Amino acid sequence: MKSSTSRCVAVLGGSFDPVHRGHVALAGLFAQLLQPDELRILPAGQPWQKKSGLEAVDADRVAMLELAFQDAGFAVAIDTREIVRKTPTYTVETLRELRAELGPDASIVFLMGADQLLKLDSWRDWRDLFALANFGVAARPGYRLDDAALPAAVAQELAARRAPPETVRTSPAGRVCLAHTLAVDISATQVRALLHAGATGSIENPGENPGKNQGTDLGALLPKQVLDYIQQHNLYKS
Repeated sequence: MKSSTSRCVAVLGGSFDPVHRGHVALAGLFAQLLQPDELRILPAGQPWQKKSGLEAVDADRVAMLELAFQDAGFAVAIDTREIVRKTPTYTVETLRELRAELGPDASIVFLMGADQLLKLDSWRDWRDLFALANFGVAARPGYRLDDAALPAAVAQELAARRAPPETVRTSPAGRVCLAHTLAVDISATQVRALLHAGATGSIENPGENPGKNQGTDLGALLPKQVLDYIQQHNLYKS
């Protein structure tokens, strides 16, 4: 149930090069769990951890995000501040800006996959993140969310922070919701490799587990509108 006194904003950041069904599934899962007032999607400008540059230009990445979430069924806003910044992107800086804008009482929930949690201690000022936002972390095939699988420092930080969705939704920051129910295994690297190789395909309803055992069928990995956009604009060509 939504709190009558505080606003909840879920935040999903990433390169989205391109946005795929895994991103949509992650957002949809936490939209169900948290019932946020808004999902804020932040396409990265220059992600500092990526060794190679982005392939799609900013305008195309934003256009694909708009298409992917146009029928989401919940409030979605594309926030381009990291693109406009034109400097290496650090999550802590973005969350500081969002906290200043949304105020001290709003619940900010930063969404990520289990693979990102495993390297959280490599992020700039990573411990400061818990004073700025909550975290929603979703499972991903091949990655575990138990303490034994996490870096020791991360496991220690999470020990007293785990909370159910309803607690996270009404807490401004410092809580972590772990979701073990997202069995989606898709990466943008995988999608780009298939596009470079000339793979095609379109599946209208990929089922509850997009990306699993779908081979080179791009329709199982990308929302139909996004795949159409990529093909119409000749993106990700070798």
